[in-house]
Amino acid sequence: MNKELIIRSGEDAVDFALLKDGKLIELHKQEEKSNFQVGDIFIAKIRKPVAGLNAAFVNVGYEKDAFLHYHDLGPNLASYMKFIKLVSAGKLKDFSLKNFQFEKEIDKDGSISDILTANQSVLVQVVKEPISTKGPRISTELSFAGRFVVLVPFSDRVSISQKIESKEEKDRLKKLMQSIKPRGFGVIVRTVAEGKNIAELEKDLQNLLSRWLAMSKKLPTAHHPSKILGEMNKASSILRDVFNDTFTSIQVDDAELYQETKDYLAEIAPEKQKIVRFYQSKDTPLFEKYHIERQIKTSFGRTVSMSKGAYLIIEHTEALHVIDVNSGNRSNKANNQEDTAMEVNMIAAAEIARQLRLRDMGGIIVVDFIDLQNPDNRQTLFNFLREEMSDDKAKHKILPPSKFGLVQITRQRVRPEVNIETREENPNNLAGDVDAPIQIIDKIAFSLEKIIKDHKKVKLNVHPFVAAYLKKGFPSLRSKWFFEHKKWVKIIPRDAYTYLEYRFFDEEGTEIKE
Repeated sequence: MNKELIIRSGEDAVDFALLKDGKLIELHKQEEKSNFQVGDIFIAKIRKPVAGLNAAFVNVGYEKDAFLHYHDLGPNLASYMKFIKLVSAGKLKDFSLKNFQFEKEIDKDGSISDILTANQSVLVQVVKEPISTKGPRISTELSFAGRFVVLVPFSDRVSISQKIESKEEKDRLKKLMQSIKPRGFGVIVRTVAEGKNIAELEKDLQNLLSRWLAMSKKLPTAHHPSKILGEMNKASSILRDVFNDTFTSIQVDDAELYQETKDYLAEIAPEKQKIVRFYQSKDTPLFEKYHIERQIKTSFGRTVSMSKGAYLIIEHTEALHVIDVNSGNRSNKANNQEDTAMEVNMIAAAEIARQLRLRDMGGIIVVDFIDLQNPDNRQTLFNFLREEMSDDKAKHKILPPSKFGLVQITRQRVRPEVNIETREENPNNLAGDVDAPIQIIDKIAFSLEKIIKDHKKVKLNVHPFVAAYLKKGFPSLRSKWFFEHKKWVKIIPRDAYTYLEYRFFDEEGTEIKE
């Protein structure tokens, strides 16, 4: 199994594509204006506690107040609030907690209005990004994620990842962490720590402790609300969470990101630095080179095609996601209907596990597999789906098939779902639908990159709708092309063209072929 991370840098965003044996399994985007990512820590003020919800709304600088539930306060809230008050007032200079006097834990079934008041200063961490009309979900139980461990201030617990199966290894890691962890801090040992020695774990732990100390130093001068510690850049956070020995290549098309990625890899896996490559080809864009654009266009949308003619129908509602498995018009080479259903279901299970990660679907997902009569087949399918989803970092739970043959999945949602429109109504008043405009623009942009360097002047003939889209706004897309290529592209609307049609011509009126 080969894993590749492809990083494409744009003007206002960076795209990350994770490939497994050449197939796209995760797609992430980091926008420059994204100020509320999971893991970000803010100093903020309570807007108002709401007894009926047993929660408080907190002003973190987002258009909607953040939501802080009582259960997200953490048991040592009193100690934590005392620390913030003393540090902010400049009365506490030692941030290590080794000499800090802890307060009594709060009642786990208490009321938020008895603990928090309006305008109270609070340090919070984003645990769920703003989704739809809701503001961020936050917690006062801070955590600092490293490569091998997670550091939790104001705690004393040592927890080991449930995915580490060996009892001996769990015991070894627990004893080791108890011997090196600083007083006043809890530790969660991640799955990748399995088999690691004390030097590697202690180095990771010290890096996290340094982040805590650096953050604490900012508290006395921080204004409310403000971000005082951001999650590391997306490339580093993805490498931190998913990188392992199966990675064979990391391709980056931006020099600065390339160096950042190489530097971070030097810390976590020096022997793997050589797999990081700077992609400099001007002929073929990075995502085109690895067929990622094509996979995006075929993987998103209501209908998802699979091998042997089978396909999925994915429907989204406010409450849940529904996935229907269809055998399609595939030729039946199996011996009987049960074998056919089993074959299609196994193909579908692998694709469903991929789709959940690719779209980052969360909440309740209901899958309607093709009916299986044999109980052994149903169990085999269930086990196979669990195995396919075992690499999914999002917390999830899969229930066995119900009496109606439905499989229910719950999957943690901490970010907005990746939703890329690939089809829309045909604007030419014809039946059916066509590619979404943004895809047409991408195709034109990619074509332009290939031809513009060889021609002094370029004319683009397109449908009037597309021409208007390219010219609108400031800066328009045409202006951005000028800044990028230092050549002005003349755009000519053509009423005779269909919506998807476009052609390039040179200064003499000769059509330019790619």
